[in-house]
Amino acid sequence: IVTFTTNSANMMIREIGIALFLAAVGFGAGKTFIPTLLDGGYVWIGYGVIITLLPLLIVGVIGRMWLKLDYFTLMGLLAGSTTNPPALAYATTVSTANDRSAVAYSTVYPLTMFLRVLTGQLMILFFV
Repeated sequence: IVTFTTNSANMMIREIGIALFLAAVGFGAGKTFIPTLLDGGYVWIGYGVIITLLPLLIVGVIGRMWLKLDYFTLMGLLAGSTTNPPALAYATTVSTANDRSAVAYSTVYPLTMFLRVLTGQLMILFFV
């Protein structure tokens, strides 16, 4: 089967997919957000902010200053390390002239997913 899709239709399908993904996540988490926040959930949100931002800042500074990575590669690297499809969508819209962000994302993503599974197993093994 040979098909042809215009560039605008391709971009529309990508944006619809990301929008539906974010809507599904938002609807699933939104029901109990305020009660959880009021029952001490703000502490866990603070932990989440620290756990998310601190490694990103460290890797971003090391990648830019020491490894001399360009901006587009660094965006894809950081999006892949957090396994964040909306961040990849932003990175690909910013870097329309090249695909460095998508290549960096696809390079880091499998390793990150493997390490997440391995870390969870090790935490269960040693801390439970």
